[in-house]
Amino acid sequence: MPTMTGEPVVGVQGPPGDGPGFVVWVRPHLVAMARLAGRLAVGADRDDIVQEALARAWAKRAQYDPSRGTPSAWLLAITADQARKAVRRMRSGPSLALIEDAGPVASRRPDLDARMDVDHAIMSLSARQRLAVDCYYFADLSIAETAAVMGCSEGTVKSTLSDARNRLRTLLEVTE
Repeated sequence: MPTMTGEPVVGVQGPPGDGPGFVVWVRPHLVAMARLAGRLAVGADRDDIVQEALARAWAKRAQYDPSRGTPSAWLLAITADQARKAVRRMRSGPSLALIEDAGPVASRRPDLDARMDVDHAIMSLSARQRLAVDCYYFADLSIAETAAVMGCSEGTVKSTLSDARNRLRTLLEVTE
């Protein structure tokens, strides 16, 4: 059975119809699902997003088609969808005032400042670029798996990642 990239999927079966079998089938993907949920829906409860994604996967388990991609890509696509829904719910709900400046910081942490700069730069990318960066760099998906999650070709993922890297290089003023 070929994937959308033309590569055969060997030994991949759909999710089992019984509860314990489904748990065993999804367990290897839980860490990546949580990581992606945390990256895509900052401020939302990533565990809730993963639970909603698992419930959705259970309800749609008969629709899984191993010829279209790996279980990881299928589960992460559902997780990304649930994360987008969580972000929309957060935006439509009552807004909380954020404290921008809590006063002088007693001790600066360069590593934390650099992390905040990178996170801020990533948040300034387009939604498509952020998804590609999050899947490829933070969820450790391959180009093919990222393409399956994004619902596009591998060439589009490569182009999107290249554009994102160029934008991040500009934003972070990195010179080579």
